[in-house]
Amino acid sequence: MIKLIKIILGISLVFFGQSAFACDYPQRVLIPSGNTATKEQMIAGQAGVKKYVADMEIYLACIQETEKASREAMTDLQPEDEQEREDALNKKYNAAVDEMERVAAQFNAEVQAYRAQSQ
Repeated sequence: MIKLIKIILGISLVFFGQSAFACDYPQRVLIPSGNTATKEQMIAGQAGVKKYVADMEIYLACIQETEKASREAMTDLQPEDEQEREDALNKKYNAAVDEMERVAAQFNAEVQAYRAQSQ
C-alpha cells in the first residue's frame, strides 16, 4: 500500500509539478544586418546576443535540474526508461546548444559584414 502511494505521488509530481519546474526556452534574439546596421544597432545586437546566451545557459541548467528532480521522484524507474529519459534530455540539451552556436555564428557573420561596409 505504501509503495502504491509513493508511485501515485511520484506520478503526480511529474505531471502536476511540471508547471513548478517549467523551463522557459529563451526567445531568439533579432540580429541586425551588418550591411545596413548602424554602430549603435550592432552594439545593441551584441548585447541582445549576450543576454540570449545567458538566458539559454539558465534554460540548460533548468532542464538538467528538472530531469534530476523528476528521476528522484520516480522510485521504480526501469533501466531502459532511464536510458530513454537520458537520451531525450541529451537531444533537448544538444539542440539548445546548437541553436546558441547558430545565433553566435550568425552574429559574427553580421559583424564581419558590418566591418566590410565600414572600410
